Amino acid sequence: MSELEPSLVFKFATEGWEFEQIHQLNYRTFVEEIPQHASSSDRRLVDKFHAENAYVICLDDRTLVGMMALRGTRPFSLDQKLLDLDSLLPSGCSALEIRLLAIEKNHRGMRGGQILSGMLELLWTYGVDNDYDLGVISATTRQLKLYQHMGFVSFGPLVGTENAPYQPMYTTRETFELSARRFLKK
Repeated sequence: MSELEPSLVFKFATEGWEFEQIHQLNYRTFVEEIPQHASSSDRRLVDKFHAENAYVICLDDRTLVGMMALRGTRPFSLDQKLLDLDSLLPSGCSALEIRLLAIEKNHRGMRGGQILSGMLELLWTYGVDNDYDLGVISATTRQLKLYQHMGFVSFGPLVGTENAPYQPMYTTRETFELSARRFLKK
């Protein structure tokens, strides 16, 4: 667990109430904002890989304001979208899929940078501690510049739908460290 400013706490989700808020933020982001999934009356979206995900979260008191899911178990969601994913990636790497990056709308802007920075620091630590040397994502085309700033490079064709297109991207540990240095306190 780490803190950047007193009211923001960065950690891995462990509590039931944290997971419930993850499902709600997942819904607001990937149903209401990015129309990737169908709406539901309970306004919750439980990720299909939920049981295998490690969730990096940012809390403002007991309110979830940011999240991302990490998963090293294959097949990745990208394996289901691209034929022969491994042929498109650098060989000999241990890959981690990074998914569901979301920050509450009212916490974007200046606080959004602090939230992203804290979550990236935990992502970095998790990747190093678990010997991952490649990160893969499906980046919303709405935020390609952000992902490129973090050292991600595009590969393969767009995936998703016309209303929710995603660009497959990857970064190596070395590239991420150099490109995201301004986000990391290391």
